[in-house]
Amino acid sequence: MEHEVSIVTAMQVFENINRDKYDIIPVYIDKKGRWFVDNKLGQLENFKDIKLNPLKFWKNFRRAEYFFEASPSVKALSPKSAFKFLQKIKADIYFPVIHGTYGEDGTIQGMLEMADVPYVGSGVTGSAVGMDKIIQKSVFKDNGIPVVKYVWFLKSEWENKKGEIIKNIENILGYPVFVKPANLGSSVAISKASGFKELQEAIDIAANFDRRIIVEEAKEGIIEINCSIIGNNDLTASVCEQPIKGNGMLTYEEKYLKGEKVKGMSGLSRLVPAPISEELTKKIQETAKKAFRAIDAAGIARVDFMVKPDTEDFWITEINTLPGSLSFYLWEKSGLSFSNLLDKLIELGFERHKERQSLTFSYDSDLISKTGGSKR
Repeated sequence: MEHEVSIVTAMQVFENINRDKYDIIPVYIDKKGRWFVDNKLGQLENFKDIKLNPLKFWKNFRRAEYFFEASPSVKALSPKSAFKFLQKIKADIYFPVIHGTYGEDGTIQGMLEMADVPYVGSGVTGSAVGMDKIIQKSVFKDNGIPVVKYVWFLKSEWENKKGEIIKNIENILGYPVFVKPANLGSSVAISKASGFKELQEAIDIAANFDRRIIVEEAKEGIIEINCSIIGNNDLTASVCEQPIKGNGMLTYEEKYLKGEKVKGMSGLSRLVPAPISEELTKKIQETAKKAFRAIDAAGIARVDFMVKPDTEDFWITEINTLPGSLSFYLWEKSGLSFSNLLDKLIELGFERHKERQSLTFSYDSDLISKTGGSKR
């Protein structure tokens, strides 16, 4: 499902980037891991047959300038083909807008790092930690950022110790709880469980999507407040938003299937700025910056919180290093147009690449000469 979300975000970038400043080279990776380059990939109408008539869809791109077949076992471009691909298209900077696995988890960032090319957004570490709900919670706790109580376990443990795991969850968290795959975004496979049967079903669903599952305490009487952060070293926080949701959590459908054709996350009902006190707003903005730094994010991110309005207590839910619609709707309310936001992200991508190039990654040593050869 995040494949389609990625297309929507890409179309928003194509529609709002300054064409007087940039020449755009659309690159599309299909669900089989095949890479295409074609100017028609920058038009949403050309994706209408992606599910209904796949043959017609691919016929539209039969004259794609470059094409690479990924390894069928990993659905990712081989390093040799990847570097050849990057050399042929000769882009000044790359702008990944791939949500979810292989695009938001540090995988494609690692390929771009190895190719030593500039790109927009977080690097390998920030992307990987930002995608992993278990690791990021550990990092947040170590940095004094409030998180709700949680339990995590392996899919293999669930298959062999279901009764023990459920008892542990009930003792530590009670009900209700949220069940999530450790590595997946856009609210995919996330369920709320209010009792034993619902909990078992929710874990079974999550276990279809990841080898690690996290179960979190569900706070009652809370609202969601989100804030976006932009920068590399010097960070700026956007205004806060309160998404309007129906039954306790935003579903994939609520996030992406409402509104007009290319609205994405911007089509969601929300209150901007969020109707919270100025003091709480500042606390959330500063905590969002702290979370951004803690995972070594870069470029842009959206940080999500749960807030109890009557006490103004809050807990971080997660950080998204590739937020839906790039959170442009928050930055527009903060005085930065979508076009200028894209300019800023590109500038930050070049800045980060320049900083990385100034670092030392190897040095000469006589270690090998001092190491004795093996004796026979």
